[in-house]
Amino acid sequence: MPPTEQGATMNPRDGTDYLPISMLNQWAYCPRRFYYMYVLGEMEHNAPVLEGMLQHERVHAGGVESEGEARVHRRVYVWSDRLRIAGFADLVEVRGGVLLPVEYKHGRMGRWLNDHIQLCAQAMCLEERTGRPVPRGAVFYWGSRRRQVVELDAKLRARTEAAIVQARALAESGALPPPLTHRAKCRDCSLEPVCLPREVRRLREEAAGHGGAGGSCEPWRRST
Repeated sequence: MPPTEQGATMNPRDGTDYLPISMLNQWAYCPRRFYYMYVLGEMEHNAPVLEGMLQHERVHAGGVESEGEARVHRRVYVWSDRLRIAGFADLVEVRGGVLLPVEYKHGRMGRWLNDHIQLCAQAMCLEERTGRPVPRGAVFYWGSRRRQVVELDAKLRARTEAAIVQARALAESGALPPPLTHRAKCRDCSLEPVCLPREVRRLREEAAGHGGAGGSCEPWRRST
């Protein structure tokens, strides 16, 4: 059976949990957000999330269309038995026998590693299912009304496989990660009222007996 947006799907042959591809994006954006959504099943909707859902309605309708020389498959279910991941690609364009997965995102174009990891995971699933190489994909950003081509090189593939391992390990650890120190990411996150990052950081600082929290922030953000 195809997975839900948040829950894992089960391999009917051996009962193995398959990590939803969309959750890799959440993990790369913020491990704490991933844990709330995937492990605890929390989800809140703010204005950007609702707008993104509306923008996705046509893409998620499914079906096959012809656009010029390309054949466009909408909402394609993909999975990898090797990586134990599964999910949906918004679009898969087939042009001259070459597959191009396309992911749609709400925000503006940028170097968002979390989006690239999600796209790369879809591509690796397509390669396993079809036996064809998928050298690149694309992300369409509604905020910019432009498509960004992403080269699926060895470095991105290695990061994607590492993300899968780390996300699964976090889910199995049973430990809620601390909040990020990236205030802009927390401000834009729909789960901020549940996560309470400022309050948690303040309590940690008081418990530690000093007035400053260290730590670095990741060089990416979620575009939703």
